[in-house]
Order: sequence, then C-alpha cells, then structure tokens
Amino acid sequence: MLVRHCRGTDRHSECLYVGLPRPESLLLFAPMDTALYKDITTLRGMNYHCYVAPTRESKPTLVFLHGFPSTSRDWRHQVSFFREKGYGLIVPDMLGYGGTAKPTNVEAYSANLVAKDIVDILDSEGIQKAILIGHDWGCGVVSRMGNLYPERALAFAFLTVGYMPPFPKSDISLSFGHELYGYWLFFSEDGADKLIENHVCLFPCVCVQLGMNEEQWDSFFNLIWPHDPKTWPANIGPVGAAKAWILADKKTALPWYMTEEEKRSRTEILLKDGFAAPLNWYKVHTFGHAAEEDKSIPLDKYDIHQPVLFVGCTQDYLCLPEMMRARFAKHCKDVTYKEIDSSHWLMSSHPDELNKELLAWIEAQV
Repeated sequence: MLVRHCRGTDRHSECLYVGLPRPESLLLFAPMDTALYKDITTLRGMNYHCYVAPTRESKPTLVFLHGFPSTSRDWRHQVSFFREKGYGLIVPDMLGYGGTAKPTNVEAYSANLVAKDIVDILDSEGIQKAILIGHDWGCGVVSRMGNLYPERALAFAFLTVGYMPPFPKSDISLSFGHELYGYWLFFSEDGADKLIENHVCLFPCVCVQLGMNEEQWDSFFNLIWPHDPKTWPANIGPVGAAKAWILADKKTALPWYMTEEEKRSRTEILLKDGFAAPLNWYKVHTFGHAAEEDKSIPLDKYDIHQPVLFVGCTQDYLCLPEMMRARFAKHCKDVTYKEIDSSHWLMSSHPDELNKELLAWIEAQV
C-alpha cells in the first residue's frame, strides 16, 4: 500500500449569499483544508485523493462517498460539522473525479471493485471499522460494503438513493420501466461526454469567443441542478429527454444555494478532466458489467445486519422515497427512516437538517 501526502489543488471558495437566508452551517462554513488531503494508492493500483481527518475523543470514523457529478467537496458542510465534534473523517474523490484516478475501462467502475478500494483506504489509515455514508452512486458502493465487507462497518447511511442489492440479471427494463432513469442510456452513448462538455461553459467571455450564445452556455448544468425539482420527471427521466434538453440548449433558474461563485467552482472542477470518466458509473450498469460481477455475490450476503439510516428526499422525483423503502424492508432489519423536504442535492440545500439527522442517528448507534 503506497501512501503519498500532498496538498490539494482544488479551488474552494466560500459561497456568497446576497439577500438570502443562510443555514447556520453555511455561516460557519470554511473550505475543506487542503492540507488534510492525501493520495492513497489501493492494491489494484488506483490512486484516490482523500480528505482525511483523525478522530478525537474515541469518536468513530465517518466515510462519506459521493455520486455523479460531484467530488469530495460536496461534503464540505458535513466535514465542517463533524470534524468540529471530533469525528474521524475519510472523504475521497470517487473514481473518475477530482484528484482521483480516471481509468477509461468501464469495468473498473464496478461497485464491487470500488468497495474493495474503500477497504484498502481504511487499511492504509489503520481503521478497522467505520460508519459508511453514501449519496447517489456512493450508495451503490456503501451497499457493496454491506454485502462483501460487513465486518468493516459499524453502520450504513444512505442519502436519497437507497440500498442497492445485487442485480445479477442485466435487464435494463428493470431500471427504465417507469421512465425514471432514461438518462442512463444517453449518458452511456458514445460521445455523450463531449456533448455535455460543449454545453457547459465556465467563463462567458470564452463562450462568446467560441460563438456560443447565452442559451447554449448552461443547459447541462441547469438540467442537473434546476431551481424547480419538478423539472426532472419530464426532462431527465424519460428515454431521450435529457439529450433533447441539452441539444435544444434549454435553461432554467438555478437553486438558491447555487451562487455564481459556487457554480463557477463546480464547473471548473468538472471540466478540468471532462466527463468521460464519470459517465463510466452509468456504463458499468448499462453495459452489463455490474450484473456479471453481482452473480458472484451469494444470496445470504444480500441482507444488511448493521444499523441502517435512510434519508429520503420528498422532492427527488427520480429516487422516490417510497420505492427505496421497499428495498430496505426486504433486506435490512434495523432501519431508521427520515425524510427531508429537499431535492436530490440535500447536502448543499439542507445541510443543517441533514447534519442533525446524521448526528442523532450516529449517537444513537455508537
């Protein structure tokens, strides 16, 4: 196991809120300390850029795993909150993002393999057990930690996306039958990365030089982070809708927490290395690689026996809380259900409420 310490290079700027009420945690917000980032190379040779803070007062270590399209930076409000309370923290840029490796082979993004990477990271830090917390595709990795490495976890928390049991049958209709995940097909197309990149603009002056009009600048960004969460059912869920939105250069208002400074910082990070690697998180499923690997997981490993928290989002119209609850009821015996009146991006939109729910649950379990 190779461990190389280095200072982070991401630009983390405090968001500016003008004329808007700010959550308490944002008033106390400080950018994630780049001095606490280190590079950890796992046994399969993948470098992970991780924020690592040691525990104090015998508190457990929390591992936060993000999804698409994000980086470790998306957890900054949780990092600030829990570090102040003495919890240990491991917050990696997930595979394909930020300072972490960006392999081009789709098979590398199997949640089974990434879960083993997380185990290697725990080993490198000398941590035997941790509390695993996932959002979006991070929930898939947390799920596989429960299936394959339950001895390394004290408990599991799933945010907006629920527990994802193994799916050994590569049947796309299971995902698209209700027109909730049609964008998976677009994200899996050849050239989808370039189409997305061509509809994301960091600096308006550059867009003007490229001959792009204002309507072309932000169609992808506005689709992923819309002001109105009800944008998603019609414009991202149905097959072909997301691609049509981007090609038509549609725009909508951004949510209150997405200031121009925040938007610029996110866009700069995402465009630095492009979208080809992050989109592999979808291709590993649509190409059938994940299903093939899931065949190796025995049925007696499907159930999760540790305490589980599910925080559903009432305004996430793709990851429907009632749909996610069915999976927990079947496979998890000790579940705490909570709901927050937010869209998919609750870490940014409702950090205080989320932090309080996580803290109360963690204190009740440990």
